[in-house]
Amino acid sequence: MNKIPMTLRGVRKLRQELEELKHVKRPAMIAAISAAREHGDLKENAEYHAAREEQGFCEGRIKELEAKLSHSHVIDVRKMASNANGRVIFGSTVTVLNIKTNQEFTYRIVGDDEADFKKQLISVNSPMARGLVSKMIDDITVIKAPGGDIEYQIVRVEYL
Repeated sequence: MNKIPMTLRGVRKLRQELEELKHVKRPAMIAAISAAREHGDLKENAEYHAAREEQGFCEGRIKELEAKLSHSHVIDVRKMASNANGRVIFGSTVTVLNIKTNQEFTYRIVGDDEADFKKQLISVNSPMARGLVSKMIDDITVIKAPGGDIEYQIVRVEYL
């Protein structure tokens, strides 16, 4: 399996979720299953079946997180900043100006599992990030969007 690029923040977030699932949710589900078992016949025990189903989802998520973390390639943008020479790289925060509307937007380029557009975190594999990576301040890039091509000028590149 290929390595999955992630920022330090992304890896920390996945590890926190994994710890929560293993040390809080898993014991709570075991207790819920035990309590549901005491209600009698398991064939007709909806609480038991619901608790077992939730346990299955939890165990699946634990396996998924463990696999992602074992295949992660952690990239610390601060260490790469000196070699970036002002270029947009994975993990950098980029402020762009929509040339047509004169609106500024700021995005951070992250791994697929970290992406959350509402928090201005865009996947390195998104069309926007692909159009920004390797560009420098004052460069203009054209991003293909469903509504047509959009021209952006890079205003600022930060390595936080």
